[in-house]
Amino acid sequence: MIQPISITGLSTLSPLGKTTGEIWQAYKNKQHYFSFKDNNYVAQLPSELKAEIKNLRVSDVKYKGLDNSVLYAIYTSREAIKQAGWNASDNFGINIGSSRGATELFENHYEFFLKKNKTKPLSSPTTTLGNISSWVAHDLQTQGPEISHSITCSTALHALLNGIAWINSGMCHKFLVGGSEAPLTAFTISQMQALKIYAKPNNLSPLERSREVGIGLDCARPDNLESHPCHSEQSEESYPCLSLDLNKKQNTMILGETASMVCLEQGEKPNALATIRGIGYATEILEHNASLSTDAICFQRSMKMALGDLNPDEIDVIVTHTPGTIKGDVSEVNAIKNVFGENHPALTTNKWKLGHSLGASGMLNIEMAILMLQNQEFIRVPFIEQKAPKKLKSILVNAVGFGGNAVSILLSK
Repeated sequence: MIQPISITGLSTLSPLGKTTGEIWQAYKNKQHYFSFKDNNYVAQLPSELKAEIKNLRVSDVKYKGLDNSVLYAIYTSREAIKQAGWNASDNFGINIGSSRGATELFENHYEFFLKKNKTKPLSSPTTTLGNISSWVAHDLQTQGPEISHSITCSTALHALLNGIAWINSGMCHKFLVGGSEAPLTAFTISQMQALKIYAKPNNLSPLERSREVGIGLDCARPDNLESHPCHSEQSEESYPCLSLDLNKKQNTMILGETASMVCLEQGEKPNALATIRGIGYATEILEHNASLSTDAICFQRSMKMALGDLNPDEIDVIVTHTPGTIKGDVSEVNAIKNVFGENHPALTTNKWKLGHSLGASGMLNIEMAILMLQNQEFIRVPFIEQKAPKKLKSILVNAVGFGGNAVSILLSK
């Protein structure tokens, strides 16, 4: 890091909601936000958010044929720059990534091709990965650089790294960065199942099996929280995703849909939600196409780089990537112990609650860290016993993806 970078805007769409207030309240309860649909667990946006995305789709004829991943990005980007107080004349840069891209739209176009042996005219421009940032730039009317990329599940944090690099180079003073993912298609879930990492619905109650019940914003309102059958007292066995549980006997990853954006500005700003004090990144030679080494060498390197000269004892919390798989969770914790020792910082994750949103997941970790810093409250994983830190000043955020590409971001209050 050449200098501190301020995060001055933050906007997220997720199964937890859209405003920081409702998202924070959702973090504070012990419920997960999964639905059981088509014989699989998924983490969907609440129905009222889906309605808002539908309204966005029909608000402009050009948006009618866009994939949800692009619409989610447009929605959250508008909200993020509004919070930061930016406008088009700022000529800010944009870097929004996605692991899967326009998954649903691509699959629909390919199905049409198989039936008709021809494609629709706009099948290519609406399914290319670059259309996420380009459509956001069109919507916001900024004249800054536009970048889209895919680096699997660390995509959003690589977007953040790229924004910082542009700012530190002096080529751009503000950057909108993030990730957007709409992966809840049968083909995508089938891919995860083929890897044998997806959660199996073994512990569903008869009620959940007979009704495709969602545990999301609609049934998490204060007026009906306790009465809803999904919100009865939950035991460890009732959590479908056991992220960070190192004793689980099977893989428990669950896909979720989301978009999350932050606004980056040079230096320490008075309106900063948090300050980025360190960045780290690393790639390792893989033992398998989809695995990390036992001790996650890439994570060890990225965390050490993010720490720099800082004493490891000064880190209060690590928001882990831990996708809910046996090997993925263990390897990251092993890496943490190698860097910090057995007396490591408190560990937490959000994937037990809202699933794995692939390329966008790292920015959800950033959001969780910012909310904990702002509210000075540690969010526990309900089935993990550990001591909460007395203060929250510095939080390390991790992400990694297929390809062994890890990113670590150090945030401070």
